Amino acid sequence: MAAGAQAQLIADDPDWRESDTPTPPTFSRDKLLPLEMPPYVTLQFGIDPATLSISPDGIVRYVVVTSNSSGSVSAFYEGIRCSKGEVKVYARAGGTGSWTLAAKPEWRALSSNQPSRHAVIFARQAACTGAAAASSTDDIVRAMKK
Repeated sequence: MAAGAQAQLIADDPDWRESDTPTPPTFSRDKLLPLEMPPYVTLQFGIDPATLSISPDGIVRYVVVTSNSSGSVSAFYEGIRCSKGEVKVYARAGGTGSWTLAAKPEWRALSSNQPSRHAVIFARQAACTGAAAASSTDDIVRAMKK
């Protein structure tokens, strides 16, 4: 999220509970919506629009697929909690598409020093509107196609 938006994050709700996480969805590389990564990033990142969901607890879940110039592919099933500026990785998949669940998925700040900044790019580009999740998956897809 943008640095200015960090101050607008919603205060902790002591009663907030994350909804049950669905099983990682099957993904396709055919219709990926590209993330606008900085020019120095050599990997390509795309969101499979068929995997997008917004749960009642405000979590935007999605599969992001990465590929490099040699054709290696990886995917991550993730969730973004816009209200807190956090991301969680639920599962990872290699080129075969077979998911491996994360042992102990934990929420991390989008602003933390992650190996890849794709989650913060996705939050800015489409998943979040300020400190709220986008109003619909259709809105996310439209924002990514701009």
